[in-house]
Amino acid sequence: MPRRRGAQRASISDVAKAAGVSLGTVSNVLNRPERVATPTRDKVLAAIEALSFVPNGSARQLRAGTITTVGAIVPDIGNPYSTELARGIEDRLATADRTLMLASSDEDPAREARHLRLFEEHGVLGVLVTPAGPDVDHLLQLRRRGTDVVLLDRTSPHPEISSVSVDDVAGAAMAVTHLLEQGHDRVAMINGTPGTRRRADGRAGALRALREAGLDPATALVEVTVPTLDADGGVTGASQLLETGDHPSAIFCVNDHTALGAMRALRAHGLRIPQDVAVVGYGDADVASMLMTPLTSVRRPTRRIGEIAADLLLRSTDPGTTEAQQVEFTPELVVRTSSTR
Repeated sequence: MPRRRGAQRASISDVAKAAGVSLGTVSNVLNRPERVATPTRDKVLAAIEALSFVPNGSARQLRAGTITTVGAIVPDIGNPYSTELARGIEDRLATADRTLMLASSDEDPAREARHLRLFEEHGVLGVLVTPAGPDVDHLLQLRRRGTDVVLLDRTSPHPEISSVSVDDVAGAAMAVTHLLEQGHDRVAMINGTPGTRRRADGRAGALRALREAGLDPATALVEVTVPTLDADGGVTGASQLLETGDHPSAIFCVNDHTALGAMRALRAHGLRIPQDVAVVGYGDADVASMLMTPLTSVRRPTRRIGEIAADLLLRSTDPGTTEAQQVEFTPELVVRTSSTR
């Protein structure tokens, strides 16, 4: 009979009692079935099925002296970007028979710290983490206590910690340079709240592009800050720009979902894309190429970031591997209809 939801989990002792055998015999059936006579093995397997017994993987790892689980902390599991990142991690771990434990930090250092503590207590092989704040000293201490760490989508400030990142300053500069090349001399930027890396990198890239074009950012850049970098934030940001009555003819959004909201707001005000206002996003989400007006975006190799980060973590556990590695990808501008006149 299947175990009822909420019922106590059957133990190996329960299986031994139901089958009328010793604990050692049950262990042999689970781990070395060839050592057990067929009639006895069949009795144990019948008891396992009747009790819906599931072996305790953590206990088995401890007995065997092996660890197969890797922990990963991303900003938001619900965000498609984080989902794609996790898929890259999972794909690489699967090739090494490792499993993934995934958690969201919501970019909250306290929440990140709780997950890290739980991962460490669980005894994971290592941790892949997108730090919630600029300080990573706590991750350095975690590594020195024996848990390997790789920074995910963040450049490492410590030579002891490996990292996989993207040059998002260069990516933002690509986006704004493209808009300037289309003939726009004023660009709006819908950005996130102060203190986040995404905001800082996007702004730095936009300023670089304007200065390299010989424009004064004080007059050529109109920056709007929104509380959430999602479609609702894009609607809010674009609406604020349009309320001024003197909005730029081009908008750069620091992610694609914000750009989708901005495009929705522009159309709601009767504006055409790109004839009246050009729009460029960031990240090149799957939906970007499927829109009624396909979205120009800066492509980040998201799944590849996850794969490489997991690979670095697995390699760091090999005997003789001591040096950390820093990997940085260069993004790619993908031009579509939303920005071309």
